[in-house]
Amino acid sequence: MVTISVIIPAYNAERTILETIASVQQQTFSNFEMIVINDGSSDRTLELLHSVADKRLKIFSYENGGVCVARNRGISHAIGEFVAFLDADDLWTSDKLELQLTALQQHPNAGVAYSWTSFMDARGASLSPGEPAFFEGNVYANLLVGDFIYNGSNTLIRKQAINLTGEFDPAVESCADWDYWLRLALHWHFVVVPKHQIYYRRSTGAMSSKVEVMKEASLITLEKAYRSAPPELQYLKNQSLTSFHKYCADLYLKHSTDMSGVKQAKQHLWMAIRLQPQTLLNRRFQKLVLKFLLLRLFSPEITNNLLQFLSKIRANRQPLLQR
Repeated sequence: MVTISVIIPAYNAERTILETIASVQQQTFSNFEMIVINDGSSDRTLELLHSVADKRLKIFSYENGGVCVARNRGISHAIGEFVAFLDADDLWTSDKLELQLTALQQHPNAGVAYSWTSFMDARGASLSPGEPAFFEGNVYANLLVGDFIYNGSNTLIRKQAINLTGEFDPAVESCADWDYWLRLALHWHFVVVPKHQIYYRRSTGAMSSKVEVMKEASLITLEKAYRSAPPELQYLKNQSLTSFHKYCADLYLKHSTDMSGVKQAKQHLWMAIRLQPQTLLNRRFQKLVLKFLLLRLFSPEITNNLLQFLSKIRANRQPLLQR
């Protein structure tokens, strides 16, 4: 019997799909099926998939429906006791499935295991570790404040939990992961594997239109979540909105190519401060403010070089301070 179903939605993924498949094949836990949903690809994705010689690989082709529909289609084919999702341009460390499965087996009340994420550029280089999270058990309140899981390639979920939670919601596709974790957390405990095991690929190119879509989806998800949240957690809404504005400011500062995006970031930074003035004491928020100020003066390239230079200085000072 198959223990884990790995669901991979793939749309025009010819540049990365074989590398992603290989990161699953290299897992130290091998009792899995790979379900690839070819979501209406018009490039060589399907041809490359058929070149993979692995009996565990199952390929299903449909007209394009988007990532939520593709994941839901994958769920309908899954026969494993546990389900993992993996986007067609992301990667796993070789022990990802083994350690997450062990964590769930050691915590029978938990429905979801997650790990930590490292971020890579479009070429699969320039790895930078994401901020660790240690939330376990009932994490619903933590998830209301912000999505500490970061991406849809992270979790291992009991099929029983998926059956009770339902499908991904295409209405909030840009924030469908966060929406789904929140719905899972209403009824299931989470457990963490304290290790960076997911390599999340950040896309390149013009992102301004995507930022607007993500902003709108985040707000819809937030409002939807608080309609379901119990009365004793409604007080967290200001904190959630502060996190939302910090998230939007970060997106604009990362992806804007002109001053209009910088101005949008300014508005979100100001809203975060108005909602919670103490956020000025937060180091990550201070970094956003610094980046905003630098972008007012310099180009994105110069700003990023300056920030990398400052990070290296800080990293070199740490061992000195610890002596």
